[in-house]
Amino acid sequence: MQISNIPYVTKRPPLFEAGNASMWEDDHISGHLLEMHLSQETDAASRKKDTVRRTVQWIETHLHDGQNTILDLGCGPGLYCEVLAEHGHLVTGVDYSERSVAYARREAARRDLKIDYIHQNYLDMDFECRFDLAMMIFCDFDVLAPEDRTRLLKKIHRALKPGGLFVFDTLNPKAPDTMKVPGRSWEAAEAGFWKNAPYLALSETFHYEEASVILQQHTVCSESDPPAVYRFWTHYYRPEDLEPILNKQGFNVVSRHENLLPDDGAGTSGMVTFYVARNE
Repeated sequence: MQISNIPYVTKRPPLFEAGNASMWEDDHISGHLLEMHLSQETDAASRKKDTVRRTVQWIETHLHDGQNTILDLGCGPGLYCEVLAEHGHLVTGVDYSERSVAYARREAARRDLKIDYIHQNYLDMDFECRFDLAMMIFCDFDVLAPEDRTRLLKKIHRALKPGGLFVFDTLNPKAPDTMKVPGRSWEAAEAGFWKNAPYLALSETFHYEEASVILQQHTVCSESDPPAVYRFWTHYYRPEDLEPILNKQGFNVVSRHENLLPDDGAGTSGMVTFYVARNE
């Protein structure tokens, strides 16, 4: 690693510029991510089991009686899929993480749950008029750049039956203050989340207020490799900005809901808004 490169690779990048590394395809990091998904000590990758079950119960209040066909986008290790399948619904889960999908399939087989898991980028899915409900939980909707957001909404609209529902959550304008943006921290480790070798990691958050976007950037440096830059772009939405985006792709917002998540004392429950939109 050349110390002189650090100021260049850690500077504030142009809006939506990609990093040079992906943690979903890294064998070491994806293992840690799966552990975080399953952990009951943190909500860093998935919400805790009790919150998952409460969220599923709330989602089911919007479904018709009996068995529903449900598409879970960004399903991870299948936490929501399993609860929905236990309740008798026909569930399809799509996720880009091969490790998470492999775990979800093993668990479904072990528990004799009939869930169709697909290892795929949900931007590439191709369903037509198949589902009563599509869901996207843990603010996955927020990470989409505008062109990908449009692409996904078109695919969800096509995948849903007429009158089908799209249920998802987003960050709202309380997010920047709650997340303490901007911010910076360093980590030096012999081994850890980012590498199974000594590394130095700089984590920074940048606020692109004009676009209502937060960037979480992690620059990981080691002796043997060039700096790896991981960038996670996240929108936060005001209803008056989001609803026209949905309307343009054929969705009508039925309702929005605040404070559905348990209060963790840090204010994070208040920065998340849930939406229910109908396929018109």
